[in-house]
Amino acid sequence: MRQILLTVALTFGLSGAALAACPVPPRGQPLPAEAVSSQQVWPPWRAGVASMTDRLQRSNVSPARMVFLGDSITEGWQAQIFQQFYGHRTAINLGIGGDATQGMLWRLGNGHWPAGLRPQLIVLMIGTNNIGYDATAENTAIAIGAVVAKLQQLSPNSRILLLGLLPRGATAADPLRGLVEQTNRLIAPCADGRRVVFANPGPMLLDGAGNLADYVSFDGLHLTMVGYAILSAAIEPAVRQLLP
Repeated sequence: MRQILLTVALTFGLSGAALAACPVPPRGQPLPAEAVSSQQVWPPWRAGVASMTDRLQRSNVSPARMVFLGDSITEGWQAQIFQQFYGHRTAINLGIGGDATQGMLWRLGNGHWPAGLRPQLIVLMIGTNNIGYDATAENTAIAIGAVVAKLQQLSPNSRILLLGLLPRGATAADPLRGLVEQTNRLIAPCADGRRVVFANPGPMLLDGAGNLADYVSFDGLHLTMVGYAILSAAIEPAVRQLLP
């Protein structure tokens, strides 16, 4: 917990000029595919999009003070834990299983950010599906920066809590661990300490040897109830700073 609190404290203490530097492609190079809005081909993703589109069309989202955006890890936030931490904050969950950065960019431009949605705080966790399907850390980080920019365009007065990618694999030897860490290092400078704050709760999910226990994550990626309790507690200091 000390590490998480230090990360949050340092982020809030640094100036926007020092930190507002989301990754971008080298000069003269186009955006990677991960940073370009596109529908995903996975049928469950398309079904989830259709279901959420219907839900949003039938809902009044204007009272929402918090919005969670992400993939299956966000969508699957254990209900009792979500209620405990965020029920009193009028939070809504817009996570969709299988989502990646390009899919989220498409969703944000195609009905999944209704005109009346103006939360005080957006909690964003996206990108693990990109690296899971062979995207580089650099391209994933550029794409996450594009999502942050899109959210700032859609809801200029909202603050964004950008969460680092969570650990993957049961042990520290899993090859995806390095990609997760590299991506998180690249997206951390997206924070400007005012509109965007970065927090990296992933280390809190690991034991002292760097293992992701099966009672925290049942498959080396998705979380159990214990995992969601740890995650929610880890980001709570930042949430309280951003959403008094």
